[in-house]
Amino acid sequence: MKNSKRIQGGFTLMEVTVVFALIAIIIGLMAPRIFGALEREGPKIAAIQIKSLRGSVETLRLDIGRYPTNAEGLALLITRPTDTLILSRWRGPYLEADLPLDPWNNPYQYATNAANNQPFALYSTGKDGKLGGDADDADIGVLPSTEQRLK
Repeated sequence: MKNSKRIQGGFTLMEVTVVFALIAIIIGLMAPRIFGALEREGPKIAAIQIKSLRGSVETLRLDIGRYPTNAEGLALLITRPTDTLILSRWRGPYLEADLPLDPWNNPYQYATNAANNQPFALYSTGKDGKLGGDADDADIGVLPSTEQRLK
């Protein structure tokens, strides 16, 4: 019988280093494009989340017979009410998770006094987190009435 030698193959440290360097270069070139696309999509993401939250608020209204007050706000979607008059009709939580933040990590705003004869205001204050603004800083959703904005 012949003695067979086993040859073990593997990568050298230099080969592994070159592969990691190439991966790092590719990631470095692609990351700005990916993050830029995500930032550009912020207003679209906010609009979709607002539409979903509005649907949850409408479902809540059908159950309890009214919209949340300013004091209750969107928290009523996930927190049992303390008002005994509506507690028996509350069928929540109306969201599968906690209240989402907008794409810029700000909470969505809710108010009972909305513009354009809407039943309630539900909006994101945009990238700057302040009412008003243009472009990336523009508010998204159903805004509060002019009187409420001045407060």
